[in-house]
Amino acid sequence: MKALVVRGGWTGHSPVEATDAFLPFLRGAGFSVDVSDSLDAYDAGLGAYDLILQCWSDGVLTDDQFACLDAAVRAGTGLAGWHGGLVDSFRHSRGYMQLVGGQFVAHPGDFVDHRVEITSTHPVVEGLSGFSLRTEQYWVLTDDLNDVHATTTFAAAAPWQAQLTVPAVWTRRWGAGRVFACTIGHSPADLALPPVRALVERGLLWAARPADR
Repeated sequence: MKALVVRGGWTGHSPVEATDAFLPFLRGAGFSVDVSDSLDAYDAGLGAYDLILQCWSDGVLTDDQFACLDAAVRAGTGLAGWHGGLVDSFRHSRGYMQLVGGQFVAHPGDFVDHRVEITSTHPVVEGLSGFSLRTEQYWVLTDDLNDVHATTTFAAAAPWQAQLTVPAVWTRRWGAGRVFACTIGHSPADLALPPVRALVERGLLWAARPADR
């Protein structure tokens, strides 16, 4: 199995440190791992990979780069990531937002105490319980093609004046490919929390192209 880690963009999300923490896990799971610090990795050879772990906040994806990414996932390459590295990337690209299935719009209050509730029995969350944490709480816009496995709820506050529950973890099918998204992960410390680490590790394995696919 082959995995590609693509990391860069805004450095406030610690893309190198955050992804480095998962390289031993991927190798231990049987992946040979290539790492790219450039979006040039999104080229015609992308379909050779079984999994792409992306951690690239902000940034600009060219039409050709998106076309290569889209084609690879449609053909069975998995795409996975967390927080701004996946759901606050390439805002100019409507195609990319459709592929991922969600887009960050705000984290009201910046670092806040909040809960993440498990809402399914999918393998990514099986056996896990809801948990509390203090970090950015991502307000995301999503669509109904996602399978949602965990949510977070924003307290009623002006101007909305009502509670709002949004996805925190979801999976998505895109052609023959699979997409895993986790909105938690502002810092390596967030990703090191046991339930978050478990979610991400399981999400990476779920997204990867199975041997029979």
